[in-house]
This record gives sequence, C-alpha cells and structure tokens, in this order.
Amino acid sequence: MQNQYRTHYINELSPDMESQQVRLAGWVHEVRNMGKIIFLLIRDRTGIVQVTAKEGVVPEHVISAMNLPKESVISISGTVKKNQQSRKGFEIVPNGIENLNPLSASIPFETTGKVPADLDVRLNYRYIDFRRLETSSIFKIQSSILKGFRDAAQKNGFMEIRPPSIVEAATEGGADLFQIDYFERKAYLAQSPQLYKQLSVIGGMDRVFMVVPVFRAEKHNTVYHLNESTQMDIEMGFADHNDAIRALKAFFLSMLKSAEKNNAGDMEELGVSLGKTSVKEITYVQALKKLSANGMHLEFGHDLTREAEEVLCKTVSDAVIVKEYPTALRAFYSMPNQKNPEVSNSYDLIYKGLEISSGAQRIHNPEMLLSAIESRGLDPKNFVFYIDAFRRGAPPHAGWSIGLERLTMKVTGMSNIRECALFPRDRERLIP
Repeated sequence: MQNQYRTHYINELSPDMESQQVRLAGWVHEVRNMGKIIFLLIRDRTGIVQVTAKEGVVPEHVISAMNLPKESVISISGTVKKNQQSRKGFEIVPNGIENLNPLSASIPFETTGKVPADLDVRLNYRYIDFRRLETSSIFKIQSSILKGFRDAAQKNGFMEIRPPSIVEAATEGGADLFQIDYFERKAYLAQSPQLYKQLSVIGGMDRVFMVVPVFRAEKHNTVYHLNESTQMDIEMGFADHNDAIRALKAFFLSMLKSAEKNNAGDMEELGVSLGKTSVKEITYVQALKKLSANGMHLEFGHDLTREAEEVLCKTVSDAVIVKEYPTALRAFYSMPNQKNPEVSNSYDLIYKGLEISSGAQRIHNPEMLLSAIESRGLDPKNFVFYIDAFRRGAPPHAGWSIGLERLTMKVTGMSNIRECALFPRDRERLIP
C-alpha cells in the first residue's frame, strides 16, 4: 500500500524493475563515503538495499544529505538500476532524500552486529534491538508460528475465544500467584486459561482455541522461564487424551511447516535449519526405562528433569510426547487412567530437549473432581462455580497448551527465552 513515504517495501523490488521510480522508507543501516561516491544501505522490515550516489550523476544536495548517522529514519526516492555486484542484483540511484526525524540521542549499541552487545543492554533498549537483523528474524518466525497455530485451529473446526486474565482464585492451585487489588477485594492474574476454556466447551462451543498471556510468580532465574508468557491453548469436547494428542501433533507440525515455508531467509540469518521432524510417543514408564539404559535413574513419581528431556530427544526423537504421567504429578483436573489410576491421561511434548507443551484429558465427573481438589489440599469453596458446571451436562473433554516463547526459542536456536519475548518480564525486569 503506497503512501507519501514509500511506494514499495524492499522485498518488493527486483532487477526487472530497471529504471522504475520508487520511494523507500526505513533506517540507515550503513554509510560509506568514498569521496566521489557514497553508498548508503537502507533497511526496512523486509530487508536491506544499497543506495548509490555518484558525483556528477546524482544532484549534489542529495549526495550531501546522504551523510547521515546510522539509524537515522529516512525516506529516499530514486530509480532502480541493475548491478550484478550488488547482493540483490540491483541498487537504487537516489534523486531525493528526507531525514524524517533527525537523531537527538545516541544509539546505545551497534545494530549491525559488528560490535556485540550484552543482552541486558539490548533489552533495556528493546526498540533498538528490534532493528537488529537477528532479532527481527526471531519475531518474524514467531509470527509464522502463530499463523501455523491459527491455520491448524481453523482447519480443524476450532473457534477462537478470549478468556479473562483476572481471576478470583488460583486456577491450578499453588501459591505462585500475582495478587492484585480488585476494587474492594483481592484478585489474581491468571496462571492459565484452563478453567475458562473448559467452561466454554461445557457451554457448547465444543472446540476452542486461544492465544493468551499467563502469569506465574515463580522466583526463577533461568534461561527457560518468564513470569509473563504467552500460551497457545486448545480444548476439545467429546474427546479423550488420545484425540488431543493427535491434534497436538497436527498443530505442532503445522507451526513448524509455517515457519519453514515463510521464513527461509530468517532461518538463514540465524543459522538454523529445522530439517525433517517426526513426533514419537512413549509412556512415562517407558521414558524411565530409556533414561535408565542411558545411565540416568529416576524413581517413579519424579518429574522429568531438563537433563532427562535432553536425553529423550537425543535417543528417541527430536520431538517426543511422553504420556501417562503419575496422577500425583499432574494438575488436580487431570483424568486418572481407568485401568491404572496411579497414572493419568496426561502428556507433555518435548522438543529439542525442552518441554514446550502439556495437556490431559480432564475430569468431567463432578464428584471425582471434588475429591481431586480436596486431595490436593485446595479449598472446594474456591471452585464452587467450576464444580457446579460439571453437574449441568459436561461432556468428556481434553486439551493442551504450548508455550509460544519456548517453541520460538527452540525453532530459532536461541539459548535464552528472553530473546523470544517481545518485552520480557522476569524477577528483575519491568521496563521497557
């Protein structure tokens, strides 16, 4: 869409547009003044192109105006000219340049990557960090992951909903909650949309999906945790855990395919390649045996450690669904297995050594649900509205959630989850 600042994005240009007049808008990536010739690289969200101004060819006032500091925000008009020596096979010969907002503060770090910058410094000036090609590539890939999620949801008949982020009581139990003042009473930021997506299914929506923020007041200082993160959730009615696992595989592969299809250049920029991904299923007990065979011994009832997850992905597949976890390990609403109540109809998806998804078939019998709540030491009074919903025609149902930042981290090859959160929130960071 054209406007007064641009006629094209950079990725819309090609050598076939020889002699065509264009107008581009973006930031100055580099400037090289060679005396009688100036090379300026202009960058927008789609790429970088060279602007070449030769003395005697380009008006002198244009050449003079091109001596700009890096990261100046500009609009340039000019013509497309083929140039085999240029990386794109063409360059822009300028006939006008406008400095849209002259810099009045210094740029805190080098966006070209020639001088490395500490992550904390980059996060302090995140809006500058977004201009780095690597950071831009991460969020382009993340956008495609979201597209793949929504494409799979719509293809399979799921309806998008928006559950609340303010709740009266803990949705999953535990004390790791952010308490807030809600007029004359206390409330909490939601740990999960769990209860509300279940209520939507009970209400007849049947298949729902959502992309929502979740908040956990866990005092972690690891490269895998955030205190505010984004979940991609589904819930499906008239379904058990096996139905939900099949959906999880389909959605997961759709997200990877979307990133591969739409972000080849971004993958190249980050130096990553997904390759062929296959999803294997094993039970929790089988996982313990596999770990034991590789010198890692875990007792039944213990959760899988990060090291255990890495071993499973190295020895089973890069994507592994571990199912039938011990009932005591899982959330109170996870359905115990009918044949063996010690294990539950629950599962996790581990990708490249990191748990990125968790889910289960839910308890839809109200008396069984009440017993499960009491057995975890939770107060049933805080769940009256929830339990009562299951007394009014609740179908069997199951679902799962995928952590967007964790999946992005593994797809892009990042070693710190903060790289994959737009403006990360952890124990220390509340700004920008």
